[in-house]
Amino acid sequence: MRIRLPFAGAFLFFVATAGYAGLSSLQVDSRINDKVLHFVTFFILTTCFYWILDTSRRRSLNFTLLVCTGLLGVGSEFLQWFLPNGREFDVYDIVANIAGSLAAIGLSTWYHMRMLERKRLAKHYQVVPGEEDVELGEGVGAQDSGVVTATAAAPTLDEEVEHWDENLEDGWEEDEHTADSAEGEGLKTPSASSAGEIEGEHKIRSD
Repeated sequence: MRIRLPFAGAFLFFVATAGYAGLSSLQVDSRINDKVLHFVTFFILTTCFYWILDTSRRRSLNFTLLVCTGLLGVGSEFLQWFLPNGREFDVYDIVANIAGSLAAIGLSTWYHMRMLERKRLAKHYQVVPGEEDVELGEGVGAQDSGVVTATAAAPTLDEEVEHWDENLEDGWEEDEHTADSAEGEGLKTPSASSAGEIEGEHKIRSD
């Protein structure tokens, strides 16, 4: 559970200021609505307190309801009643405190839920390393990309050596046997001139 220091510092500052203004004998100007001031004060306090702890939404909600709405919103008015500061207990101040606190909780929980949803979507839809991204043009075929090569490049000597399988029969042996057989057949077949001479001899003998 991580603590967000900026929100913690802001909460301590505002709670100290609100505590001094609410529990001391300091009187607020009569032109300022006291109930609006209570509402705004507890809205700010609750918002700051909600985001202090980097934890789940349910836990933040429970902590904020207990501390801000319960202890500060209700308990501060009873504490003010017991202190000799010339202030009177007013139940509508409690109502304004609770209303401001609940408004801040509702807004904070809604934003917290949206934030968690965005993180979950980003986690599920992020591009996996090594995966082809069609939008970036990775893994697109020649027809889809609009670039068509005329002929495939001939394999180099290094590629042939790399893909050579020693268990396969060598092609040059078959070529050599084919050439030898062709030469043998050529030796057996008489040429046209020799055939003509043989026919001439047969005619002379027959005459």
